[in-house]
Amino acid sequence: MTLPKFLPFCLTLVLLLTACGRQRPVVRGPAPTPTTGEKPAPLIQPGYTETGYASWYGDPYHGRRAANGEIYDKNKLTAAHLTLPFGSLAKVTNFENNRSVTVRITDRGPFVKGRIIDLSLAAAREIQMIGPGTALVRLEILSLNGKPDSGIFVVQVGAFRDRSRAERLQQQLRGRYGGAFVEDYDSSQGRLYRVRLGPKPSLMEANQLATQLGSDDLPAFVVRLDN
Repeated sequence: MTLPKFLPFCLTLVLLLTACGRQRPVVRGPAPTPTTGEKPAPLIQPGYTETGYASWYGDPYHGRRAANGEIYDKNKLTAAHLTLPFGSLAKVTNFENNRSVTVRITDRGPFVKGRIIDLSLAAAREIQMIGPGTALVRLEILSLNGKPDSGIFVVQVGAFRDRSRAERLQQQLRGRYGGAFVEDYDSSQGRLYRVRLGPKPSLMEANQLATQLGSDDLPAFVVRLDN
């Protein structure tokens, strides 16, 4: 399969993923330094830190069910993360003003490249990032509710409003990577059809698959499904 076959999908995916990523004005700043393949991945445990952009979400998600089954309350100190086990606690520090907040992971996201955590409205207010919408932050794990490196992981490569487009991409990816499937999702913007690959039994294997997908210029987000 050659790269040009993916190009029509990539254009659609970029627009749709941005729309579904709780988009806010982006703060310009230094991009996080990517991890190279020369070093082993750091062990994810209390004290582990990560640097990247945070965003926040309130309405229209307020009152909707979060990924862990709870009803999302924008006034509580919670957050969405792609892979940390639900119930884990993390400290988020805004580099702009050095203000910090401790949040509990209850949801999945953000599905926007370069962002590492999606804060509730209350948490974003604590570190004064409501106005800018995003901020460069340091995330520090305080406690983990489960094993962060093992479980059930998938790689999401697209979200479509048109199921037929999702199924076409699924078929293209299945031939090359195997294990591609389409999953329905009722978002605040209506029903979406997410294209995912996997499952993989470890975060490392899921990250390896995401790296392969990146070589085809497809947006790839590793997501934990269990816990």
